[in-house]
Amino acid sequence: MRLLKKALAVGLASAMVFSMAGCGAGSKGTTAAPEATTAAETKKEDTSAETTAEAVKDAVGGDVADKKVGISIYKFDDNFMTLYRTELQRYLTEDLGFKKENVVIQDGKGDQAEQTNQIQNFITQKYDVLILNLVQASSAPDREPDTQEEQRWKDDKINATYVGCDARQSGTYQGEEIFETSNKGDINGDGVVSYIMIQGDPENVDAQYRTEFSVKALTDSGMQVKELLKQRGDWDQAKAQQIAQDALTQYGDQIEVIFCNNDAMALGALQAIEAAGRTVNKDIYLVGVDALTEAVQNVIDGKQTGTVFNDHFSQARTAGDMAVKFIKGESVDNVNMVDYIKVTKDNAQEILDKLK
Repeated sequence: MRLLKKALAVGLASAMVFSMAGCGAGSKGTTAAPEATTAAETKKEDTSAETTAEAVKDAVGGDVADKKVGISIYKFDDNFMTLYRTELQRYLTEDLGFKKENVVIQDGKGDQAEQTNQIQNFITQKYDVLILNLVQASSAPDREPDTQEEQRWKDDKINATYVGCDARQSGTYQGEEIFETSNKGDINGDGVVSYIMIQGDPENVDAQYRTEFSVKALTDSGMQVKELLKQRGDWDQAKAQQIAQDALTQYGDQIEVIFCNNDAMALGALQAIEAAGRTVNKDIYLVGVDALTEAVQNVIDGKQTGTVFNDHFSQARTAGDMAVKFIKGESVDNVNMVDYIKVTKDNAQEILDKLK
C-alpha cells in the first residue's frame, strides 16, 4: 500500500486513470459518466478509426501515436477483465490513434507486489499516462477514491481519476431480477426466499456490495429472506460448481435462489444445478453479473434467471478518453461513472447482439 501511494505521489511524469476490477470497486454514485458511450453506440458508431484518430490529433495539437500508455490489469484470466482490456487496447489503437507498441498491457497476476513493480517501472520509464486496475482494494483507499483521497489528489497535485461503476447497483439489479419473477423468488410459497450466496473475494468491494445489495433489494421490497450459505468462490467457475454441488446436497429443495457475484461462478453453479436434477426458473433461480456471452445465451434459453451487463465497452472508452484528456492537459473529474444494465429474457437477445 505504501509503495503504491509513493508511486502515485512521485508520478509527476505520468497521469493516472484508475479503472475498475470486475467493474472496479464499490462506487459511490450511479450517474453515468457524461462522456461514456453506451454499448449500443459503440457498436453502431460509423465513424472510421482514421477519422476519430485524426480528430484526436487535431484536438491535442499533435499526434498521440508516440504517447506511451502503461496499463496494469489485476489478473488476465479474469473473464470480465479479458473483455475490458481487449476493448481498451482496440479503442486506444484503432479509434484514438496510439501506436500499438506504445500501449503496453501487463498482467498483475493477482499479486499486489508484482503490480506495484509494474507501476514503478512505468513511472521510471516516463510513460505519459497509466491505466491501473488494482489487485487489492486495500492497496489504495478503495479502488474508487473516497472524499479524503480525492482531496489528497488535489492537495498533492496528483493527476488521477477513477473510471468505474457502482457495484451496489449491480447487486440491486440481481435482487430485482429475483423479485420480478412470478413468485418473487419464493418458489415453495412459505413466505421466505431461501438462498445461497456464492461470493467472489470477500475483501473485494465489488463482492461485498453485490452480496449485500442483492439481498437488500428483496428485503426493501418487503420479502423475508433466509441465508442458507455464504461462501467465497473467488470468481472461479470450478470453485462455484463445487460450492453449489455441496450446498444442493446439504440443503436440497430448501434452496430457492443461488446468487453469484459474477457470471463465471453462475456458469459453475448451473453445472451443479443440472447435475442435481434441478431446473432453473422452475424449481430454482440463478443470477450472476457481467453478461458473459455464454451467460446471456443461458438467460435466453431459460438456464439462468438473469445477469447484469458490466458495460466494458463504455468503461474502456471512458478510460481511453480520460487518458487523452490528461495528455491534452485538460481538467479531469476525480470520478467518472458508468452504469450497469439489467439483463433479463426481455432484453437478453439485444445485449447478446451487442456482445458479438
